[in-house]
Amino acid sequence: MGGWPEMRGRLTDKAAAVGVLLLVSVGSLNSVFAPGDEPWARIALSWVLIAIGCGALFFSQRAPLAAALVSVVATGVYYVTSTHDGPLMIAPIVALYMIAAQGRLQSAIAVGALIVIGTGAGTLSGNDDVNGVALFMLTGWVVAMAALGWVRHSRRVYLREARERAAGDERLRIARELHDVAGHHISLINVQAGTALHRFKRDPAQAEAALAAIKESSRDALRDLRATIGILRKDDEDAPTAPVPGIDRIGDLVESARAAGLTVRAEITGDGEPPPTGVELATYRIVQESLTNVVRHAAAGTVTVRIERGPRDVVIEVADDGRGPAAGTAGSGVHGMRERARALGGELTAGPGPGGGFLVRARLPHGNGAA
Repeated sequence: MGGWPEMRGRLTDKAAAVGVLLLVSVGSLNSVFAPGDEPWARIALSWVLIAIGCGALFFSQRAPLAAALVSVVATGVYYVTSTHDGPLMIAPIVALYMIAAQGRLQSAIAVGALIVIGTGAGTLSGNDDVNGVALFMLTGWVVAMAALGWVRHSRRVYLREARERAAGDERLRIARELHDVAGHHISLINVQAGTALHRFKRDPAQAEAALAAIKESSRDALRDLRATIGILRKDDEDAPTAPVPGIDRIGDLVESARAAGLTVRAEITGDGEPPPTGVELATYRIVQESLTNVVRHAAAGTVTVRIERGPRDVVIEVADDGRGPAAGTAGSGVHGMRERARALGGELTAGPGPGGGFLVRARLPHGNGAA
């Protein structure tokens, strides 16, 4: 099933065929009402050729080249057999445009050349209705219609690619958000579940604290997932009202990491105007993903989170005392953080720290942030 685009194409073909048929019929009425200088059999043949030449346009969507050739042949026979110079030439010109509009430029050039050569041959054979000036103008019309059809095709291709790129970017953004939200909370839940299982009999109080942390992380995960999935809502549904997480919620991330057994030191410096929303969200997600990687891979005991809010940018540093480069093997996490930074015109580096462990450093300028 071709769906709506194919149906719309067929409707366009029918509309064009009907419009051209009406125009050519009105322009050819003189063959019926003029004095009887032509046999009725020839007049009937002329109208049959008109119907064939215009009716071929009905099939321009399914078989554009065949429809154009039928229209060209019917038009040529019409002008050879009829003494009345009707406007049937419009039909093959429209068929030529439809071929080019479907992206078949070579076929359009071939049909256009056939129209010009056929008309020129008729002129050389002694047809006084078409002179050199008319042939030159016809050539201009052929070139113009082929060019217009190709421009229409190119624009459709450009718009389709733009829609596909936009859809791809949206899917990437959604995937990145889901990865950051789900990965962070599930990692903490996994660590706390292991702690609770290990301490269940030896230290019930610590096991109870771990279960409480699991409950807290689960609640936060559901909240963040609802906010993220809210962008997939339909237009007639209520938009999510939860605020976008930013620097003011870094403390929640720190507390979650501490609940997972890490010693976390957080330093947030700077003042002035708050960063744009895009920078706030990227800062939160970079810190979130960095702490998630530490919990998953680094086997660290201490993590330091530094955020410096400047007048033009935000600088983020997350350093741990773990195994160093092993933390960089965290799947698509580091790659996703780099994409976030680049999307805002910033930069992010991740690698071994100068004193061991692993260091993530990012700079996010305000200028490209989404307000």
